[in-house]
Amino acid sequence: MARAGLYAVLAANVAVVTALFVAAGLSSNALVLVGRLTGLYGALLMAFQLLLVARLPWLDRRLGMDRLTSWHRWVGFSLLWMLLAHAVFITFGYAGLASLPPVDELVSLATTVQGVLRAIVALVLILLVGGVSARFARRRMAYETWHFIHLYTYIAVVLAFSHQIGVGTTFTASPAATAYWWGVWGFALGSVIAGRLVLPLWRNVRHRLRVISVVPESEDVVSIYITGRDLHRLPARAGQFFLWRFLTRDRWWQANPFSLSAAPDGRHLRLTAKALGEGSASLRELKPGTRVFAEGPYGAFTTLHQTRPNTLLVAGGVGITPVRALLEELRGHVVVIYRVSRPQDAVLLHELRGLARNRGAVLHVVTGPSNARTPDGPPLGPRAISRAVPDIRDRDVFVCGPPGMTSAVLQSVRELGVPKQQVHAERFSLAG
Repeated sequence: MARAGLYAVLAANVAVVTALFVAAGLSSNALVLVGRLTGLYGALLMAFQLLLVARLPWLDRRLGMDRLTSWHRWVGFSLLWMLLAHAVFITFGYAGLASLPPVDELVSLATTVQGVLRAIVALVLILLVGGVSARFARRRMAYETWHFIHLYTYIAVVLAFSHQIGVGTTFTASPAATAYWWGVWGFALGSVIAGRLVLPLWRNVRHRLRVISVVPESEDVVSIYITGRDLHRLPARAGQFFLWRFLTRDRWWQANPFSLSAAPDGRHLRLTAKALGEGSASLRELKPGTRVFAEGPYGAFTTLHQTRPNTLLVAGGVGITPVRALLEELRGHVVVIYRVSRPQDAVLLHELRGLARNRGAVLHVVTGPSNARTPDGPPLGPRAISRAVPDIRDRDVFVCGPPGMTSAVLQSVRELGVPKQQVHAERFSLAG
């Protein structure tokens, strides 16, 4: 329902933007007209992108991080191409009208027309963010660096908006057009301020989170226990994650996403992290009493989306943390498949075994190479999964792990005929 609603809202706004563009008049050459239209669509996509990253609770609980992240990526690259097209068509269009080379016309526009230089800077910033978001670059970059570079997007938004106000003919073509664009940008920016600033500040002032203990789980895995005031009023559920900011001298500026590794009990929260980067590796040095600033809870990987009485949980690596928390809340019969490369990589295995025993759940720990040959094919292939869970079509399937493993499991459950509405996935590339 939420997904269909977002599609409908975007389609309706595309229609409104097109109608306002036509109403403003078509009194220029074709290149300039196409440039203006792509610029308007780019502005609309930029506002829609702000809505996707606002982390509004209503939207996040229904769509979840995985789907929002996917949309954010596709909208981001679509926005990049729209703005590039806008710049190219406008430059070549006005160059044709002025009988100037395109480069000379671009310099002339930047130095003589209000707002054009700001738009160029905004485009450069968006190109930078788009470059570091490409898969080959993202894999080689620490989360903290990637997140910091993404903050430049907000500067680009302000510059682009000021450009639209300064030279956007459609923006000022009529009172209706002006009111529409102020409404679009006001709603988008207001959503970001509410979801990313006002709500987190209010929750942290209310709950005053702090570390109470740090427990090593293995050589490279640590659990952090956090308490605070009135935690029973914090709307957190098993399977969700927070962006955690530990307020020490060397970490206060870093926000790291970690899932809850235990169901919230109203008294404390627990996260379990593996040392994947410099930020997560330093968690072991945290001291009890350290203040914590948390944004969240985020994610739709919860029992709210359960549609069947029984469930299959599939986890890979440290993706077991939200799955272990879900195991506490799920009702009905549960089967857990935990995929790790080596037995010693199985985080929280003793807790999983205890929970499985107490709840009557079935736990399968699958180890070895992902391309290992078994009588049933790949370890997480359709035959192996159906052998472990013969009634899989009658279960909800929750999958959380590295992107490659998650994609492989999703392909397997599709081949096994599990209805789409029963499959819930979170690729553990951000929230882990």
